[in-house]
Amino acid sequence: MTVSEMFCEREKAFLSEYAFRTSDTRGREKPGPICPNRTEFQRDRDRIIHSKAFRRLMHKTQVFIFPQDEHFRTRMTHTLEVTQIARIICRALRLNEDLCEAAALGHDLGHTPFGHSGEHAMQMFYSKDFAHYKQSIRVVEKLENNGEGLNLTWEVKDAILNHTGDSEASTLEGKIIKLADRIAYINHDIDDAIRGGILSIDDIPKELLKTLGRGHGERINNMVSAVISESMDKPYIKMEKEKLEATLELRKFLFQNVYHNKTAKAEEDKAIEMLRILYEYFVKNPNEMPGIYFENTKNEPVERCVCDYIASMTDRYAIDMFRELYVPGMWKRTI
Repeated sequence: MTVSEMFCEREKAFLSEYAFRTSDTRGREKPGPICPNRTEFQRDRDRIIHSKAFRRLMHKTQVFIFPQDEHFRTRMTHTLEVTQIARIICRALRLNEDLCEAAALGHDLGHTPFGHSGEHAMQMFYSKDFAHYKQSIRVVEKLENNGEGLNLTWEVKDAILNHTGDSEASTLEGKIIKLADRIAYINHDIDDAIRGGILSIDDIPKELLKTLGRGHGERINNMVSAVISESMDKPYIKMEKEKLEATLELRKFLFQNVYHNKTAKAEEDKAIEMLRILYEYFVKNPNEMPGIYFENTKNEPVERCVCDYIASMTDRYAIDMFRELYVPGMWKRTI
């Protein structure tokens, strides 16, 4: 028996009756040889971690655009916090931790530079249907690995695609990602807003702090515990009603006081305008795009390929590209 077969046998013996077992996967679009040492979902996790799109997350905005203080969250640290929270819930419920981990690590691979400001820019200049979760699927299917994609399993892609909005993942492990994502960003955005002088802990309504906790770790623990206790040995993933209502109110508070805050979003208009200019430039000059982005123009609309290129950029890459194209450099004598 191989190591991967041993893992699958352990799943059958240990996991909850509601867990998704690796042996039941719908598989990959392009079948290939089985790894003797890793399950299919473990392989997905590794493919995501070793991808270029994953590495770029470290230089993409979470909420605060291109902050000088390196202690603010990036899209990478957000992803790691989501993964940690998702694994805790998944392990407690005896669900498939490998599936959950892979989906959590991949859920934001398609995010634009400058956070949701960049997403909004692509909706304005490319298509109103652009969404980071759809772009994440495009990354893993068409853009990574020089256009070959990562060839992930159906279940991991399903969880990535359905981690936000009204849609629901097909597996309980996928459903966990949606809650873990919300728990992570609500709490780390409070932490960053306090660090950035946008909020004080005392600005948050006292009844919400009483229900969820005053401290960062306390709130996360209470939210996670509320999911575990409500979902234990159940065919669904939910949070206890009282904690859920408080969590949704806290999220609403953040939209009003942080996400739409003029100070927090001081650079947003500049970022959107910069992406507009870059988008229009590369639509006119697609041959200046690198690698797969230009190659894809042979089979797909130029606008689609330019959107892929812009969405792939990190904050600093976009700024450097704009500077290179439009900001005069110091003149140097050539002789």
